[in-house]
Amino acid sequence: MLKKVLIANRGEIALRILRACKELGIQTVAVHSTADKDLKHVRLADESVCIGPAAPGASYLNVPSIIAAAELTNADAIHPGYGFLAENADFAEQVESSGFIFIGPKADTIRIMGDKVSAKKAMIEAGVPCVPGSGDALSDDKEENLRLAREVGYPIIVKASGGGGGRGMRVVESEKDLLRSIELTKSEALAAFGNPEVYMERYLEKPRHIEIQVLADGQGHAIHLGERDCSLQRRHQKVVEEAPAPGITAEERAQIGEACVAACKRINYRGAGTFEFLYENGEFFFIEMNTRIQVEHPVTELITGVDLVREQLKIASGEPLSLTQDDIQIEGHAIECRINAEHPETFVPSPGTITTYHPPGGPGIRIDTHIYTGYRVPPYYDSMIAKIIAYGPTREMAIARLKNALQELVIEGINTNAELHLRILNDPGFLKGGMDIHYLEKMLKEAKIGA
Repeated sequence: MLKKVLIANRGEIALRILRACKELGIQTVAVHSTADKDLKHVRLADESVCIGPAAPGASYLNVPSIIAAAELTNADAIHPGYGFLAENADFAEQVESSGFIFIGPKADTIRIMGDKVSAKKAMIEAGVPCVPGSGDALSDDKEENLRLAREVGYPIIVKASGGGGGRGMRVVESEKDLLRSIELTKSEALAAFGNPEVYMERYLEKPRHIEIQVLADGQGHAIHLGERDCSLQRRHQKVVEEAPAPGITAEERAQIGEACVAACKRINYRGAGTFEFLYENGEFFFIEMNTRIQVEHPVTELITGVDLVREQLKIASGEPLSLTQDDIQIEGHAIECRINAEHPETFVPSPGTITTYHPPGGPGIRIDTHIYTGYRVPPYYDSMIAKIIAYGPTREMAIARLKNALQELVIEGINTNAELHLRILNDPGFLKGGMDIHYLEKMLKEAKIGA
């Protein structure tokens, strides 16, 4: 087992990793910016090292400082959490070449899966269903691009190979707009991601966002832990997540899960990961793989009883996967709300000091957060300050418990989006289940919420 882990992140995920380490008897090192010296995990860690000023580029994205902190504290391994450097192949490579264990996949795997074109190629070879499209990056041959689009069928979507977070994509409804759209997306991709490559896919008009959680040990063993529904999104950012996904049958789950497991074995995947799909008319279409722990991992933990972060640490220690597919039993239902420090209607960020914090409780309620009364929410980072997760034997019970929790939650001194979540949980479409990825934005537009 690892002896000392450096946590290269902040906020709730850093505290989540610290707790898992403590359960396994692993010492912890917290690295932090000057703005984060009062974070809860910094106070609780065995050691802490300031790695730079508030700006992420000078601290949490400062690779030399993070590796120097690992050397200074004699850490064995580095856990990147999510965001920041979690899916940066160069960082993973530098961590391992410096003599530390990267808690995640090998750098080569991150590179393959981080580029959407190479990821799609790898998935096609592994038998994972993909959205019909160009397969490779588009060339400068205009006639060939027009031909490909006709073959795929309009509407199509042009996407940046190195894109993410909803950026670097453009929907094309007809042939007359195709060539200009390709050039515009190439320019945007180069500016945003340093990579001008783009590809095209059929545009699915009303898909759901369904993802499959996997664990693999890099020693030939892999399992899946069922699916999550992450369709409620605003500006391509997830807002509410649940597991299992309403309407997905056990047969569908087994079929797509087995395909993901086969893909993990083929690419010799190591650690926790998530295959993301668009789901429409009973069909799954691969869009990307997240080679890290996800924000929404708690809903999977609650319905399977598996501690995913603990498993990450054990795999990084070199242990073979102790679970088999038969060990994974899905029971009950779990829903997660992301609580952000922002206005519930304008979505303007709301940094500042939390004057009062009272977390909700009751059966089936889990709170993942780093905040406390007196904590100052800094303006430099993502606005998410907590996750409230409700578990119940049924979806209806999970919703009822989550409503209670949101009504009990007290956070004063700043604005939060708790009111928005209550609106979602009372919405007839949400109560029915199975919404598509456009549902929330339409709902907000009708309610005249946000820009």
